[in-house]
Amino acid sequence: MAALWHTLRQEEALLQLRSDRDHGLTAQEAARRLQEIGPNALQEAQKSSPLSLFIAQFKDFMVLVLLLATAISFLLGETGDGITIVAIVMMNAVLGFMQEYRAEKSVETLRALTAPEAHVIRDGSLEEILARNLVPGDVLQLEAGDRVPADARILSQIGLETEEAALTGESTAVKKTVADIPEPETPLAERTNLVFMGTTVARGRARAVVVATGMATEMGTIAHLMREAVEDLTPLQRRLQQLGKVLVLLSLLIVGIVVVTGLVRGEPLYQMFLTGVSLAVAAIPEGLPAIVTIALALGVQRMIRAHAIVRRLPAVETLGCTTVICSDKTGTLTRNQMTVTDIWTGGHRLTQDVNGRGFVEEGARLPEKTARTLAHVIRGAILCNNAQIAEAAKGPLDQAGKGDPTEVALLRCGLECGVRPSALSAEYVRIGEIPFESERQRMAVMVQAERGAAIYVKGAPDVLLPRCRSIEWDGAVVPLDDIKRRAVMMANDAMTEDALRVLLVAYRPARASEDPDVWEKGLTVLGLTGMIDPPRPEAIEAVRQAHRAGVRTVMITGDHPNTARAVARTLGMLGPGDEIVTGRELDRLDDEEFSRRVDRIRVYARVSPPHKLRVVRAWKARGQVVAMTGDGVNDAPAVKEADIGVAMGMTGTDVTKEASAMILTDDNFATIVRAIREGRAIYDNIRKFIRYLLSCNVGEVLVMFLAAFMGLPLPLLPIQILFVNLVTDGLPAMALGIDPPAPGVMDRRPRPPGESIFARGLGTKIAFRGILIGVSTLAVFALSLGPWSLGLREARSMALATLILSQLFHVFDARAEDRSFLEVGLLSNPWAVMAVMLSVAMLVSVIYVPWLGQLFKTDPLNWSDWVIVVTASGFIQFLAAFRDLALRPLRRSARALTR
Repeated sequence: MAALWHTLRQEEALLQLRSDRDHGLTAQEAARRLQEIGPNALQEAQKSSPLSLFIAQFKDFMVLVLLLATAISFLLGETGDGITIVAIVMMNAVLGFMQEYRAEKSVETLRALTAPEAHVIRDGSLEEILARNLVPGDVLQLEAGDRVPADARILSQIGLETEEAALTGESTAVKKTVADIPEPETPLAERTNLVFMGTTVARGRARAVVVATGMATEMGTIAHLMREAVEDLTPLQRRLQQLGKVLVLLSLLIVGIVVVTGLVRGEPLYQMFLTGVSLAVAAIPEGLPAIVTIALALGVQRMIRAHAIVRRLPAVETLGCTTVICSDKTGTLTRNQMTVTDIWTGGHRLTQDVNGRGFVEEGARLPEKTARTLAHVIRGAILCNNAQIAEAAKGPLDQAGKGDPTEVALLRCGLECGVRPSALSAEYVRIGEIPFESERQRMAVMVQAERGAAIYVKGAPDVLLPRCRSIEWDGAVVPLDDIKRRAVMMANDAMTEDALRVLLVAYRPARASEDPDVWEKGLTVLGLTGMIDPPRPEAIEAVRQAHRAGVRTVMITGDHPNTARAVARTLGMLGPGDEIVTGRELDRLDDEEFSRRVDRIRVYARVSPPHKLRVVRAWKARGQVVAMTGDGVNDAPAVKEADIGVAMGMTGTDVTKEASAMILTDDNFATIVRAIREGRAIYDNIRKFIRYLLSCNVGEVLVMFLAAFMGLPLPLLPIQILFVNLVTDGLPAMALGIDPPAPGVMDRRPRPPGESIFARGLGTKIAFRGILIGVSTLAVFALSLGPWSLGLREARSMALATLILSQLFHVFDARAEDRSFLEVGLLSNPWAVMAVMLSVAMLVSVIYVPWLGQLFKTDPLNWSDWVIVVTASGFIQFLAAFRDLALRPLRRSARALTR
């Protein structure tokens, strides 16, 4: 890191580095230091080989369950089913491998941000060398547009400003100085006598001595942090892992009981082995991981259409249970574009129109005289300006500008008010200029028009106001007396308190022959312009929706506390008792005190990458599911550490995108809210098909278990059990995975991160419905063999039809988590209806198509058999329908009272 170089005087820094400001290092000394210190490059994290990454995909617990199911299928002679399962395993492995391989590229992308070349002074001559060959002590020559190749102490500069948003979060270019800064704990963003690797020179030029290279730079610190960041399993992965273990243990227990019971009763060992294998196939929902993947993949497709690219499938579900969003300010909550929001002129403070078309005064119609003065302010701001802007027909806020961000903002302001800079410049031809300099804090131009010459000046109010002796007030030029001078300063103070960057615009008529030394004397005040990087309008609504959904929004920025406070207030993030903390204040808090206060801190200002990591870890330590949004390099470690990292696609750096789980292609904070809704809906759908699958599997297990326990023949043959799994565990379960979101999905609080997937009565519903399915199927089978005196093959056909139809009826019941299936509507998910119809067609085929009947050992059923089957399968559904019709008015009244 740059350590305390900012506290040293130039001479002290050069002395410690044994370098010379005019001659730099000798080529021999530079070569020696390069050999000793190493190249100016970021080290790559130790990477896993592609083969080891691929093999690691098969260590997942649910994948092992799938492989066990594959072995069982081959053992039963069902090679087709076994090959299908192997294909699913391989597909999941390839997808997981590709995603992990991309994640390994994070540090490589960070390395690509460093400058490939650098201009240095060696042996007294200016040379261009590879940036990786820089060493501490090299003297750099920096020009506008250069990417800074290493951390360096500034020796001399003229108007130097650097863009550091990607490193510190500063939304505007940072003015640099040569003066030493005595305070050792000065935040990174305020070390203005240093330049940092990976940042760019916005304007000006400088000479600087390199103080740190490679991993010793601030960029290197970020690379270290990224390798230290830990990626946890998502809640969905943890739930599925837990579910897989429970299912296998229960399966082994039940299989063991059945086999032992049969052997005690004298059943043949081979027969009981087949029974045990059949039970294992019935108990383990081998389609569950595949259906979860498909449901998430379909959700990802919907997310892409909504401008969000999900790089890791479980990330959608994770975002759905997010409780805290830690968001960078610049470019995420704000436009990352300086915008004129306020203009003060003639005693009137005007604010930007909500449609971005001009300025209005709150509570009053803009007087015509004030409108004329406003037009004069805008004219002066455009003429006293060196920026350029594309005057396209699209909205002014979308137009690209080139030059100082402040001046570009003034040009955009003109476009918003219908003034085209090109037309104005043609009417008022510039004939002279005194350029802006940081020491003068102002700029002046002389223009020539048909009515004569005029001088326009803009600059810092406290510097420019003493040079004014009149003011344009209500359309007339009047003397600038003490009252009006105080009015100007009060307006300036009010704008400054609102975190606006304020410029004063002034003018005076002139003669073209006037000497520049007198241009800035005897000026007339036109007005003040206040600008800020404003919040996105859609972000305001998104923060409000997140609050309604029980999700906290926390701003983490490198910007000034006043700016952060103003943006947070506009966004509606600050409530009674909420705090704003700076990075320096955060450093003074120990972990215990910070943990006590973290709930109340809504805004972190002037922070560095370690601070962002500390905030994310503090929330995670409290059991919260944390999402971190960001766009700059400085966000990457925290983005990677968070439960889900969200990167900006348009303004985001490559390293942050690679570290993230999701990328927003429109850089729109509101897209995150849509992602939360999608995540909650997907998790609801996962619960639906888990309810459906496990209820069905419980029913299958009970049929086999109770039949063996009661001494009955096997109700279903192994091949018939596999057919049941094929018909009921495939298309119907997939259709549940694309169920539309339930109404009010964003009006409830996030589920607890540690909530079991069987919470909210799901386990009871699964057990109850599974028992009904098993008992009804076994009853039909037993009655077919007993009182109805059917043959074993026909009785098994009856049992097969009853078991499948019971499960297909359950598809519609599973769609209703806390509502009646009639309220949900049969046609609200047409895919579920089609899946059920197709499954029924497959059942009918194996019963009535002769060669399929031979394959699956079934006999045709007559109409009276079907009456029994349908009644046994759907009686509970019919009862529920009548109950729901009777209770529907009461349910509606209860919901109305709870809203």
